[in-house]
Amino acid sequence: MQPKPPLRVLLADDQPLFRTALATLIDSQPDLSVVALAENGLQAVELARELAPDIVVLDVEMPVMDGVEAAALIREQLPATKVVMLTVSEEEAHVFRTIRMGVSGYLLKDLRPEHLYDMLRAAGRGDTPLSPAIAARLVTEFREHGSMREAPVASEGPEALLTRREVEILQLVAEGLSNKEIGWQLSITEGTVKNHVHNALEKLGLENRIQAAAFIVRQGMGRRPSPADREEATTDRH
Repeated sequence: MQPKPPLRVLLADDQPLFRTALATLIDSQPDLSVVALAENGLQAVELARELAPDIVVLDVEMPVMDGVEAAALIREQLPATKVVMLTVSEEEAHVFRTIRMGVSGYLLKDLRPEHLYDMLRAAGRGDTPLSPAIAARLVTEFREHGSMREAPVASEGPEALLTRREVEILQLVAEGLSNKEIGWQLSITEGTVKNHVHNALEKLGLENRIQAAAFIVRQGMGRRPSPADREEATTDRH
């Protein structure tokens, strides 16, 4: 059987050193390949039209055209291309706007290289990778302002629609865990997690993991921290 071709990545960032270093890291993975570099959003859009990459990684703040505007154009003109945003802070006001327009992920620049690789692969599979801090901020925003789209849940309630395992997995999704991390925590395969997430989204009439996280919060179905979790959190603060 022929090996799958590597995911083709277009990388856009206005800082030359960071852009080059990130490209080198991504190219070090046999299943990922950087096909072009852009120094602003306009150049990213033009290169995306020319090359039709699998994934475009966009810095949010860039000259000429910022990453948000570039993301909107790429999503409109190349719907098969996944767009992943990069930012230095989860406080960016652009987070919610870009997620609503259908970007495939939102990552912080301080994430570890191995997490970046995993999240690019997840985007390539059609998942919606989020840095844990971004996921937590989205859940907080929904809890306080109800800004995410409401889910058309059947009248009998979510408990009647979802299996116990599906609820358990969506609770971990709401905490910002990837499929791989959920699989490790529950001692099941990543593929099994993906199937459960897909089935749960279909049952609830939701489009992606972000809406699933908001749904869990809205229904009051989030996990309550165990004594071990509370102890770990206390230790982390010291």
